[in-house]
Amino acid sequence: MKRFNFILLLVILVFLSVGITAFALSFGKETHPVVIGGNGDREEFQKLYKAYDILKKGYYEDLDESKVINGAINGMVQSLNDPYSAYMDEEAAKQFHHSVSSSFEGIGAEIQEKDGHIVIVSPLKGSPAEKAGLKPKDVVLMVDGKSIQGMSSTEAVMLIRGEKGTKVELTIQRPGVEGTIKIPIIRDEIPVETVHGEMIGDGIAKVQITTFSTNSSKELADKLNELQKKGMKGLVLDLRQNPGGLLDQAVAISSMFVPEGKILFKVEDRNGNIKEYKSEHKGNADFPLVVLIDSGSASASEILAGAVKESADVPLVGQKSFGKGTVQTAQDFPDGSNVKFTTAKWLTPKGNWIHKKGIEPDYKVDLPDYYNLPYLDPKLDLKQGTSSNEVKTAQQMLSALGYNPGRTDGFYDDQTVEQVKKFQAANNLPQSGVFTGKTTEKVIEKLQEKIMKDDPQLAKAVEVLKKEMK
Repeated sequence: MKRFNFILLLVILVFLSVGITAFALSFGKETHPVVIGGNGDREEFQKLYKAYDILKKGYYEDLDESKVINGAINGMVQSLNDPYSAYMDEEAAKQFHHSVSSSFEGIGAEIQEKDGHIVIVSPLKGSPAEKAGLKPKDVVLMVDGKSIQGMSSTEAVMLIRGEKGTKVELTIQRPGVEGTIKIPIIRDEIPVETVHGEMIGDGIAKVQITTFSTNSSKELADKLNELQKKGMKGLVLDLRQNPGGLLDQAVAISSMFVPEGKILFKVEDRNGNIKEYKSEHKGNADFPLVVLIDSGSASASEILAGAVKESADVPLVGQKSFGKGTVQTAQDFPDGSNVKFTTAKWLTPKGNWIHKKGIEPDYKVDLPDYYNLPYLDPKLDLKQGTSSNEVKTAQQMLSALGYNPGRTDGFYDDQTVEQVKKFQAANNLPQSGVFTGKTTEKVIEKLQEKIMKDDPQLAKAVEVLKKEMK
């Protein structure tokens, strides 16, 4: 319902199956050729070679050698117990490389593997995933009725991704909601357009960055120039639901807002060596700024948020960020497969490691409960006398829109019927009193409009910005 490494934009989930999976929000993608094979005399590999020989000689069927070798590499990486490290076969690696510079077909959400579960990090703005109602922290239990328990993010992405116009059904568990929720999603083409902006009054502009992709810094510079010509005097930079992306883009964009020479972030390797990244202050973004963050702001978004907060005294508004404080690199094998792995920690300018902790906003603003209501399938027939979690959701939606069903416990009584009829009459729909089809679609549409209009986090950001502009 609302807008809302490895993490691939699931394009699918879409993103970099970013997330999707796994773009897991890595930032920075460096690829180097790797020579497969090596010195067979290395003692530490003798057990591995022996296991392979035993299976090849004694297994009751012929081995698929490629599959066995890929499985061994995948197991090696999974043993790191790091959701941001993963092995990709040729097809998955191909999707990964395309994910930051092209368009995709999928649902448009970012996922990661966490404690054996596939978790939504963030749906992309305007994506099928967002429109269907996927939310950060939703746990994906099944894809088209198939359990994905124990799957890697890469494996999950391959199930979720698909051609434009095809349907996929995710069964999710949402924190704080009883039972499971089935969410049907029609896949679509997901363009990687990462910057959206507009004037919102009183000389204030709002710009949202949805991911840090190949051209994000250029897109942002162009948008800021456009808005300045329209009279922009202050900016709300919206990083909510931004799962991150490329490190070089985080550096370039952070440099627009942080004074030259100030630290943007630090990278610490496993030996404790620290490298500082400093602002080159590119661009002319010298105007009051407030930044919006939430639990879907991860990785490169957190680098930007931490940089402006600690090196430019820019206030943050919203909710605590996701908490991804590691850096990944990707290396290709000659056959086109790929391994992505964590190489270092990144720290804020003041040396804070925000991994699994997130960044706290200066002004915490929660969203109304109706922002997190689950999706309702228009094919469901909710009518008088029925009792279910779906009825409860329908009643909560009606209440959020100003209708009074009298109860929100999930029992469809006379008053619920009357309020549904009242809504139907107000929206030129047949007054059946049944919550289904066009009625469900219109309720969801109206709720989305309300969410877009009534944004307490944005309202607070504007309030803070106006004080900064004085």
